[in-house]
Amino acid sequence: MTIELGIDHFGDVTQGPDGALKHEGEVLRDLVEQGVLADRVGVDAIGLGEHHRDDYAVSAPEVVLAAIAARTERIRLASAVTVLSSDDPVRVFERFSTLAALSNGRAEVVVGRGSFTESFPLFGYPLEQYEELFEEKLELFRRLLDGGPVTWQGRLRAPLQGQTLFPRLEGDLPTWVGVGGSPESVIRTARHGLPMMLAIIGGDPLRFRPFVDLYHRALTELGTGPGRVGQHSPGHVADTDDEAKEQLWPHYRTYVGRIGAERGWPPPTRESFEEAAGPEGALMVGSPETVANKIVRSARGLGLDRFSLKLSQGPLPHEHTMHAIELYGTRVAPLVREALAADA
Repeated sequence: MTIELGIDHFGDVTQGPDGALKHEGEVLRDLVEQGVLADRVGVDAIGLGEHHRDDYAVSAPEVVLAAIAARTERIRLASAVTVLSSDDPVRVFERFSTLAALSNGRAEVVVGRGSFTESFPLFGYPLEQYEELFEEKLELFRRLLDGGPVTWQGRLRAPLQGQTLFPRLEGDLPTWVGVGGSPESVIRTARHGLPMMLAIIGGDPLRFRPFVDLYHRALTELGTGPGRVGQHSPGHVADTDDEAKEQLWPHYRTYVGRIGAERGWPPPTRESFEEAAGPEGALMVGSPETVANKIVRSARGLGLDRFSLKLSQGPLPHEHTMHAIELYGTRVAPLVREALAADA
């Protein structure tokens, strides 16, 4: 089997050399440098997630991706995710068709409902329509991907009558749907015939196998295509397992602790961190060999077409993430591909 290996990033606001948090502008400039390095070391794709809160710098992924596009040649440029529920499908399409034009067809979209809800009040959308907004907007976006004049009518947005959008695509605009693990989300993705990106941030990734089976079964029964499956999971790579854990742990504790406090979770402990970083955990942290082995386990168990490593957990310094990207491209990726080629 073959697999694409990417990185994802939310633009986590990081610590500078003096220990203070950097300005968001500096974080974004660092992020462009990370994208350039990823392209140079052979990473297949970079995905940037949309957020509207003070611990993440990326609120407009396609703008940052365009900056990366101007300095790279081959890496694919995706969102991770675009919160379609609180955006307009027409504007999302136009922004990414523009990115596709600027990058010679390297743009991709990962749409989802998002795991944070700040965008709903920010853009004036009622949170009680969380599910209905995504359902209707995904239907429209799927129609727009077909190209040509679009006639469409829904309940929550003004209708379209024979509308053509510009710039027109010169090829395809690959679009994934981010899925957290509900059967309804899996079936919806299959109904639209779109690739499925599983957000696996805890537990054993192989527990998602029933959702992968459901997805392929639904694709077959609906006749909507062969489908593709991806996995997005957090992690960090360093020269040794101990070094990777020691670099990541204090920042992971800050990152997960803040989100947990907002959602009523208990604070992370070193024991829970070690368990998540273990052979069957979703936290892909360790040496290149350790991280490669964990990716191979997921790829075999879930039949992955793409794996995306979510880097920079919390305020982890930029230089650590740069080294992680270098190791991921030059050492992790060859180990993963060699193991999966041997399977074939």
